[in-house]
Amino acid sequence: MRLIDTHVHLDFDHLRQDLTAVLDRARAAGVEGFVLPAYAREGWDAVAGIAAAHADVHPALGIHPWKAADGLDIDDLRDRLRTCGAVAVGEIGLDTVVETPGLDVQLPVFRDQLRLAVELDLPVILHCRGAFDVFCEVLAAERPVRGVVHAFSRGPELARRFLDLGLHLGLGGAVTRPRAKRVRRSAAAVPLDRIVLETDAPGLGMDGVPDGENEPANVRTAAEALATIRGVPVEEIAESTTRNAHDLFRLS
Repeated sequence: MRLIDTHVHLDFDHLRQDLTAVLDRARAAGVEGFVLPAYAREGWDAVAGIAAAHADVHPALGIHPWKAADGLDIDDLRDRLRTCGAVAVGEIGLDTVVETPGLDVQLPVFRDQLRLAVELDLPVILHCRGAFDVFCEVLAAERPVRGVVHAFSRGPELARRFLDLGLHLGLGGAVTRPRAKRVRRSAAAVPLDRIVLETDAPGLGMDGVPDGENEPANVRTAAEALATIRGVPVEEIAESTTRNAHDLFRLS
């Protein structure tokens, strides 16, 4: 079985301190590729360094909405994306759920990164919580943007809005939880060619795996849960989502 974890923070301490073993366990579980997005400017070097040391780890650089107040040097980001061979701009987006800089600060940083992604013909790795209407308006205005809404956990109506914008949905821990009925309805309905799998490890957990203790080997658990929800063999899920990830991120 071939799988790709399209969103994993290998640079975070919980995984980085035992990175060789973490990657070995994931590869033994069938994971053939890892997309490693940056969270903040100060993490770009670590992301690029890990990717340079592991051929199956693919970097993405960007400024998360929680870090928007730090500002963005768009020329610096452009240069760094090119230098490290990034496969995406991210993780970027909008967030009004937790205490963050206001949308007046987040929006210009978000827009500038979307425009850079279009300029460089790179996909975006998108984070959105709370600000869905504004988020969709900005993406529609900046088209054509291709990318993935990561850690999707909402219902079919919002899923359809994202699909109509040409985006993929990143499914992970939420679909493994039997009580997460809203996202499981989406997982059953979304076309399989628009789904990629992720763990968002270590932060987001899965059924039976606490937040903060997840790792990329568990992307197989997400594949198995999605197969059960859709009533198809897990091999079909693995084949389709891996192909989707290769196509979206243009992985070699």
